[in-house]
Amino acid sequence: MSNDLIDAIANLEEDKAIAIVRKKIEDGETAFDIVEQCRKGVEIVGKRYSEGKYYLSDLIMSEAILKEVMTIIEPHFPKNGTESYNGIKVIMGTIEGDIHDLGKNIVTYLLRSSGYCVYDLGVDVPPEKFIETIKQTGAKIVGVCVLLNFCIGYVKELVDLLEETGLREKVTIVVGGYPVDEQVKEYTGVDYVTNDAVRGLEIFDQITALCGNGHD
Repeated sequence: MSNDLIDAIANLEEDKAIAIVRKKIEDGETAFDIVEQCRKGVEIVGKRYSEGKYYLSDLIMSEAILKEVMTIIEPHFPKNGTESYNGIKVIMGTIEGDIHDLGKNIVTYLLRSSGYCVYDLGVDVPPEKFIETIKQTGAKIVGVCVLLNFCIGYVKELVDLLEETGLREKVTIVVGGYPVDEQVKEYTGVDYVTNDAVRGLEIFDQITALCGNGHD
């Protein structure tokens, strides 16, 4: 795997990144591999930001580049009826009170490029909206993003609501974000926690392999 796309995104070179992506698609590179390179580039941007080399505006710029690139890649994601489409339904959303979506978007792109059917609810999503979408779609895997500590309470509220509605045993809940750890898992009652996008994808694949489409 070459580093040209990773470097272009890490260096915030939008035009170059777009040109590289178009060339990779022409050359038959898989959507998943291209998304994974984009993820690595954005990861470098985040590291440079934490080191004080990049500013908030650079973070925003990297997200804009990522979204632009994804508009080019998305038509090449596996679709229903293709060999690589697994048909597994996943609901993704950033929990109520939190508007951070970069991590959520990266995981969503990785899932879609791997053949998952993802319902992206966006940001600031109340627990009731997750419940409503579970009922509408029949999805059995729910991915929740949270970056702000004070929003973790809403994740617990979601789990409590699932218990009240009798849906808890029918869905598997994966929570991702910077502040999540085993303590958060124990407090909220979710099934999996991770603050790493690649590990997140591994968890979704693991759930699928064990249970087909979440809990039976």
